[in-house]
Amino acid sequence: FLCEHDGREGDPKGPLTLWPVATCRFPPQGPDMPLSRLRKAIEESCPHLASSVHIRLKLMAEGELKDMEQFFDDLSDSFTGTEPEVHKTSVVGLFLRHMILAYNKLSFSQVYKLYTALQQYFQNDEKKNGIDETEMELTNTEELEGKMEKEELDVPLREEEISCSGPLSQKQAEYFLSQQASLLKNDETKALTPASLQKELNNLLKFNPDFAEAHYLSYLNSLRVQDVFSSTHSLLHYFDRLILTGAESKSNGDEGYGRSLRYAALNLAALHCRFGHYQQAELALQEAIRIAQESNDHVCLQHCLSWLYILEQKIFDSCVLLEHSVNKSLHFGLPYLASLGIQSLVQQRAFAGKAANKLMDALKDSDLLHWKHSLSELIDISIAQKTAIWRLYGRSTMALQQAQTLLSMNSLEAVNVGVQQNNTESFAVVLCHLAELHAEQGYFAAASEILKHLKERFPPNSQHAQLWMLFDQKIQFERAMNDGRYHIADSLVAGITALNSIEGVYRKAIVLKAQNQMSEAHKLLQKLLIHCQKIKNTEMVISVLLSIAELYWRSSCHTIALPVLLQALALSREYSLQYLASETVLNLAFSQLILGIPEQALNILHMAIEPVLAHGAVLDKGCAMFLVAKCQVASAASYTPQKKIEALESAILNLNEAKTYFAKVDCKEQLRDVLYFQARLFHTLGKTQERNKCAMLFRQLHQELPAHGVPLINAFK
Repeated sequence: FLCEHDGREGDPKGPLTLWPVATCRFPPQGPDMPLSRLRKAIEESCPHLASSVHIRLKLMAEGELKDMEQFFDDLSDSFTGTEPEVHKTSVVGLFLRHMILAYNKLSFSQVYKLYTALQQYFQNDEKKNGIDETEMELTNTEELEGKMEKEELDVPLREEEISCSGPLSQKQAEYFLSQQASLLKNDETKALTPASLQKELNNLLKFNPDFAEAHYLSYLNSLRVQDVFSSTHSLLHYFDRLILTGAESKSNGDEGYGRSLRYAALNLAALHCRFGHYQQAELALQEAIRIAQESNDHVCLQHCLSWLYILEQKIFDSCVLLEHSVNKSLHFGLPYLASLGIQSLVQQRAFAGKAANKLMDALKDSDLLHWKHSLSELIDISIAQKTAIWRLYGRSTMALQQAQTLLSMNSLEAVNVGVQQNNTESFAVVLCHLAELHAEQGYFAAASEILKHLKERFPPNSQHAQLWMLFDQKIQFERAMNDGRYHIADSLVAGITALNSIEGVYRKAIVLKAQNQMSEAHKLLQKLLIHCQKIKNTEMVISVLLSIAELYWRSSCHTIALPVLLQALALSREYSLQYLASETVLNLAFSQLILGIPEQALNILHMAIEPVLAHGAVLDKGCAMFLVAKCQVASAASYTPQKKIEALESAILNLNEAKTYFAKVDCKEQLRDVLYFQARLFHTLGKTQERNKCAMLFRQLHQELPAHGVPLINAFK
């Protein structure tokens, strides 16, 4: 087809003037494509027809109005005769008859408007070709071939081709809005930029201010850039126009007006909740509940109940509302809402320390709902939830398996070719966990590749970009701390704090502790502990308690550290945080080693080291093996000479394993300590050559790193 034009102003079903030429590989709807691109599409399918189309277009555009009239007269003659060129009942025949009928209905002013639009369409292409010819003279043949290859029809549409250059018909505008809305949902990188999309929407609204769908897309576009004022403004305008145009009343009878009002209040409550305006959200939600109760709208009331739970959990934990919401949603046949309720209930119970098997059973029940109703998005959310739960419980192997499951799945939703199917929050969460898991195992190159992919899939201005930004900063922080570059780690704290204040404060305390600023670190950790206990962030509470215990060790207050560690152990076991419990036991073993009971320390190490070696980070594995070696050496003091030699040799083997782990994450300080310890052991065993080798490597690292002294036993980590 050749050109698309609105034939009747204000008529949503206005005729489209189209010229069928061939079956070409470009979308059948949307804004007018440039003539040069149209010619390439025709040449791709019907090369002999391209020149005829261009000649006829040129004849009409450079001629007079009667030339366009003659074209439509010729179309009518195609159906006459004993053997017509086109049968009336064929697909092409029906299309041509529809086009001729639409043209005949036009008034004289509308015919003239169509003709001037055709002239403008042709002249714009001529001007563009003149500019291109000038540029082509300045380029060589190879550059021209490269440029031609880039303009193949299979590549995605450029931004200027997606955008609308002038007034659009109702169908064109609807297609443009649905296309952009689909891209915002499935692949935001392919959609217009926020500024460009807003410009096009303003252009649409200039010609049709009551276009409700354009206001709603403007609302979604404002959410991309976290613009509170514009998003609120567009949302209110959407429901105002929906009521004024009577669209709801036509489809829902007398209830249409009230339905728009209650869903407007509900959407406003969701908007305020998203931006953290909980008081305004509660007021809007109360209004939505009141109107829904007056109209006896149970579906709206169920949505209100779900949002009421979200608002209530900001104040106190309550499963009653959520359980009631799930039961009611199942009763009224709302599987999407019921499944979301189950997901929220599982998340809340995971933080409350419920057993993992019970949570997985609940997720299995929700998965049955998903597959039964083909709820693709909720299937993704469920798998991402499982990944996060296994990470919370310290089972990194299971988390990795769930992450790979989600990444290998194909979406159930049909999307256009060239559009990413999985640009949802679930995939962002899973990829972030995957990057962190690789970084913990020392595969920093793989983690960087995953983060690079995240940056391409979720650009900085997209709504899920904050997820990978936080993980990227955390991975960089851990690498800087491992490498002993505390000044770089300190510079990263500000970025982490901007994305997550609790994580930022915790990492600031870690940097202060590494820089031997014990009093400042202790004050910061105490404030953070009180805050985390208040908001019931148990995972962070345990981490803070472990850091406080380490501060006590470094200050030679070993007995004070024990109650702190026992408190952390009780919490980790109460909330089923197995990995944190194992880490706490390792810290307790280190305390017992310091207090002079290495035999007892070795006994409890066997309880904790297996989960660490199975699911722990490489750094934690190295620290655990280093601790085992320290305990073996300390216990060997009371052994017989032969047994002592065996114990020391076993300790050297464990130190070799610890050294391998530390080298994998480039943890130079720990490597230096291991080498010092090995040199002492080789000296005791009389192995001079091995001792000298370790001493030489130790000296190299000691000269590279700042000198803080290297005591035989300094800290667990």
